[in-house]
Amino acid sequence: MNEHIPQRFFDKNGIDCKHFNGYKPCFPGLDCTDACQRQEPIGTRVLIVNLDAMGDVVMTTAQLAGIKRQWPVSQVSWITRANAVRLLDGNPLVDRVFAWDDASRLVLQQQRFDVVLNADKSLDACAFAASLRCDDVRGFTISDRGQIIPANPAAAYNFRMGIDDELKFRKNTRSGQDILAESWELPYDRDGYILMLSDEEKAFCAERRAEWKLDGRVVVGFNTGCSELFPNKKMTVEQHVQLITALAGDPRLCFLLLGGPEDTERNARIASLLEPLELGDRLISTPTREGLRRGICYENLADVIVTGDSFGMHLAIGLGKHVLAWFGLSCWEEIDLYGRGRKFIPDGLHCAPCWKRRCPYGLECIAMIDLDGIAGEVRAFADSRYATIAKVRS
Repeated sequence: MNEHIPQRFFDKNGIDCKHFNGYKPCFPGLDCTDACQRQEPIGTRVLIVNLDAMGDVVMTTAQLAGIKRQWPVSQVSWITRANAVRLLDGNPLVDRVFAWDDASRLVLQQQRFDVVLNADKSLDACAFAASLRCDDVRGFTISDRGQIIPANPAAAYNFRMGIDDELKFRKNTRSGQDILAESWELPYDRDGYILMLSDEEKAFCAERRAEWKLDGRVVVGFNTGCSELFPNKKMTVEQHVQLITALAGDPRLCFLLLGGPEDTERNARIASLLEPLELGDRLISTPTREGLRRGICYENLADVIVTGDSFGMHLAIGLGKHVLAWFGLSCWEEIDLYGRGRKFIPDGLHCAPCWKRRCPYGLECIAMIDLDGIAGEVRAFADSRYATIAKVRS
C-alpha cells in the first residue's frame, strides 16, 4: 500500500524545524505529515568544534549567549570529546551534542552549516572544521601544508597568542572569553559560563547537605588535583594539610575534599594527616568514583572553592562559587572569576607563567603559594556570609 507523503519531505534541504529528525515524532501521538503545531524554525545552523580540555569546554559555554545575540533564530550543535559531552547536559542554548567519534564525524560531514566555530588550535579539530560543508569557518583551520592557521582575520590575535610567548606570557591582559568572542566575531558582554544542574541533581545536593549537616556552616571545598599533564598545577598534600589546619580553629567552617578517580589516594592521605585535629563531621572526603555529574554535585555543595587553575576551577566558576584560585605555570590574565573570588599569583617570579609540564627550578611557584592569604580570604568570606545572615534576621 502506498502512503502519501507530502512533497516537502523529499526536499534535500530537509524540514525547517529544530525538532524534526525524520525518525519519529518529537512528541508522542503527533503525525508529522500533518501541519506541525510545534514547529520551531531552524534559522542559522551553527556548529561549535571544541575538543580541548574539559575545563575549556566549560569556559566555551560563555560564548553561547553571544551566539544567540548574533543569530537569535539558530540551531546550535556542538561536537566535543566523549568525556566532556555531559558537561552540556540541560544547556538551554545547545540543541544537539555530538561525541567525537567516527559516526558523529560522518553525520556532521554530510550536513551543511551556515557557520562553523572552531575553538581549538589542534590538528584534528582544524582538519575536521576544514572538511565540513560550510563557507564560513571561524577560529582555526588547517593549511595545505598541514599547519594550524587562523580561519578568519578576526582570529589573528588568538592565533598570535599561540606563537608569540611575549604576547601570551607578558603583554596580554584579556580574558580567554574575550579573545574567543573576537575570534568568532561575536558580540562580547562578559557573559558567564552555562553549567546546568537537573532537578534530580538539585535534589541530590539538598539530600547531601542535610545528611552531612552542612546547613548553617560555610562550606570550603578543596580541588586537590589537576590534569596529569601538568602536575605543577596542584598544591602538595602537605600544603593542603597546612591550609586546612590553619582554618580548623574556626567552628563556622567545614571542609570538603573534592576530586576525581585520580585523586582518590591523594584525598585519603590528606584526610589521614588531618586526623589528629579531630574535625569529625567538619571534614568530608567526597566520593571520587561516582562519575562526572556527581562530581559536579559535590562541588556544588561548597560555598567557597580553593583551587589551582584546573577543570575543577572552571566548574566552580560555572557553578557561581566564590573562587580562590592560585596560579603559577598558567596564564592568570586569561581567567575571569566574574568578581567572585580572588586570584593568587606568584610575586616577582620571573619565569611565571611558563606552561612547562616540569619545572626546571624545583617547584618554585608551588612553594610560593600564599597559604596565609588564602586562609585570610576564607575567613573574610565567612565574616561576610554571617554578617549577611545576621542582617537578614534582624
